Amino acid sequence: MIKQLTSKKNLNAAYRQVYRNKGAAGVDEVQVTELKSILKTHGKQYTEQIERESYQVSPILGVEIPKSNGKKRLLGIPTVVDRVIQQALQQALQPVFEPSFHKHSYGFRPKRNAHGAIAQSLDNINSGYQYIVDIDLKSFFDEVEHYVLLELIYKKVKCKPTMKLLRSFLRAPILIDGKLHKRRKGVPQGSPLSPLLSNIQLNELDKELEKRGHRYVRYADDFSIYVKSKKSAKRVGNSIYKFLRDKLQLPINREKSGVRRPSAFQVLGFGFVPTYKKGEKGKYQLVAGSSKWKEFKGKLKHLTKKTIPASFEERIQRINLLIRGWINYFKPASIQGKLKKLEEWLRNRLRYCIWHHWKKPERKRKNLIRLGINPDHAYAWSRTRMGGWAVAKSPILRTTITVERLKMKGYVSLIEYYNR
Repeated sequence: MIKQLTSKKNLNAAYRQVYRNKGAAGVDEVQVTELKSILKTHGKQYTEQIERESYQVSPILGVEIPKSNGKKRLLGIPTVVDRVIQQALQQALQPVFEPSFHKHSYGFRPKRNAHGAIAQSLDNINSGYQYIVDIDLKSFFDEVEHYVLLELIYKKVKCKPTMKLLRSFLRAPILIDGKLHKRRKGVPQGSPLSPLLSNIQLNELDKELEKRGHRYVRYADDFSIYVKSKKSAKRVGNSIYKFLRDKLQLPINREKSGVRRPSAFQVLGFGFVPTYKKGEKGKYQLVAGSSKWKEFKGKLKHLTKKTIPASFEERIQRINLLIRGWINYFKPASIQGKLKKLEEWLRNRLRYCIWHHWKKPERKRKNLIRLGINPDHAYAWSRTRMGGWAVAKSPILRTTITVERLKMKGYVSLIEYYNR
């Protein structure tokens, strides 16, 4: 396998993928833009070192990023050269393990995605499997035991240089706040290898669930099991907890794990609510989770802050990017009603930005006249003592800064984009 890993074709594909992904510099502060010249000069040397088993893996840079719940997640950022080699290793390993992965595993696999996992969850629930064993793995990427993972990989990959290289990446120390820390377990999030390695380890869980005939859905370390009764759910939950603890050496977060009913269950940001449609008693439909709505509105609020130093066109571009990404992800859910309310609020926020940008009363008066307001009304509104938000919601701006005028500036309607 090592020859396949170091082949020119594989390394070139790995370089292109790393370059496309961009990403931050590692401990050596070398940027992705410098990668091409480095590989041109030293690429042959790196290849020879990998084949001779003498390649020295650099430490990874530990960076904490905030999570939506207020806590922080530790990312491990390899150097750009190590990222290329990890990507090449991932490309060599993926075809070996992919055929053995199970159909209900949806994360980080070719032609599979979160929407497939959500659709499977909904199908399980609407097929009568409405007691859900929701298990949260405690800091999964930090808890993976290296010896368990390496043993699973060695069963299919007998190539000594490949295994040695993989072990070096797993054991690379992490630099946090200027101090190097040894690593004896864990797969750092942020490396090209971590998604595949998580699937290799948790494929053992998939095998166990398949063997027992359970309905389940897994997306990386996020998984749930669907059964028909509370009694069965408790029994399944306890036995799977023991399997994870004893066979895979993975602890679970007991506080976040439990037996759920569909209305109290969320998966990958989606929730489930009863449909209330005639002839569909006991059926559920998808909705976006309340925390995701809150997060989305918070981001829109930030982008429409009147004090942001950006032109209106730049502001619109950033908003459109956020809208497209959020709606594309939550399109399978029933979100039209809430989108309509959110859009009214967003348009008023944009009007408020415009009103604030006009600043001086005389400029406000002239702009209102340009928008078709008669001079007397324009003068009165330009000198109003009302606050900016109240003016933005008033007929004077809603009838002049219309949806059509906002669209001329590049604004994308949430409802129209959702209905495309």
